[in-house]
Amino acid sequence: MLALPVSAAPKVVADIAPIHSLVSQVMDGVDEPGLIIRRGASPHHYSLRPSEAAALEEAEVVFWAGESLAPNFERALRNLAGDAVSVELLTAEGAVQHEYRDHMDSYDHGNGHDDHGHDDHGHGHDDHGHDDHGHDDHGHGHDDHGHDDHGHGHDDHGHDDHGHGHDDHGHDDHGHGHDDHGHDDHDHGHSHDHAHEGTDPHAWLDPVNARVWLSVIADTLAEVDPANADAYQANADAGQERMTALIADIEALVEPVQGETFVVFHDAYQYFEYRFGVEAVGSISVTDASDPSASRIARVQERVRDFGVSCVFSEPQFNPAMVETVMEGTDARTAVLDPLGTEIPEGPDFYSQLMMQMAESLAGCLAGDA
Repeated sequence: MLALPVSAAPKVVADIAPIHSLVSQVMDGVDEPGLIIRRGASPHHYSLRPSEAAALEEAEVVFWAGESLAPNFERALRNLAGDAVSVELLTAEGAVQHEYRDHMDSYDHGNGHDDHGHDDHGHGHDDHGHDDHGHDDHGHGHDDHGHDDHGHGHDDHGHDDHGHGHDDHGHDDHGHGHDDHGHDDHDHGHSHDHAHEGTDPHAWLDPVNARVWLSVIADTLAEVDPANADAYQANADAGQERMTALIADIEALVEPVQGETFVVFHDAYQYFEYRFGVEAVGSISVTDASDPSASRIARVQERVRDFGVSCVFSEPQFNPAMVETVMEGTDARTAVLDPLGTEIPEGPDFYSQLMMQMAESLAGCLAGDA
């Protein structure tokens, strides 16, 4: 039985659904965190709705992936939640990190991630594979406690819901006509094929990171809310055991298709690839899901043919016509990989369901079951 909360919990929010799920696990039986970027929306170019900006402004603790995933969220965080405890999980001690890559320039067929599941991919982060129950890093890089522009002129309130009681005053630099219908809001009509530099932010797709982050979340909440510290720690311990079992389940699913070739929609999956010993030979779009140029599409088409690609994966947030284009004239199959779990209900079970759904889709398509 989970311990009942002994006092009111702080107001806690998370940026994206996978992180929200991990926070929900740690807070289970105490309270429920809020989710800022709605489930299924691409965070790369997301602009907050007024209700989301208001929820962020009220938060006392904010867990988020990092600026490289959602630059607009970082700006809103500075402006609206300057007094909140802000935890950027991508930079947490012990988290596995990978640098941005560009398949089109760097892929060497046959390099294969032979050492998948090992903990030597994290560029100096020593404890990738450990259970991390006892992180002593209570600072967690929380250098965001004192954001000094509390932003109570909130230029993030006015995103396309004018007239909802917020002083929107025509702030037309937030919505850009993004009617928030689940589109990815990524510079439509512009092509950005350049590779990025720095850390790839899609780190939640390695369950070892989820295991690390559960400890970071529990430690942070225990500092802010010591009365419920025992409940947070017990939940984190249980969650870490669940992550260990999840890793084993995914390994069993994916192992039979290691060595099969595939192409992804955007280059978001290297954390999953490294962990489970698979590797995409190309991506239609780069890491931030910007619209690819015609020349990039042509190069991906060539790669699909040259490598005899088994499967080309689409994503629900983006245009499937590009997938059809790169598959044209080949025997490649197609399936959906959804790194944000568009159709999965929010909550503590979301993360495990997300990762299993991805593993099942990948393995099924590569095995010819799609």
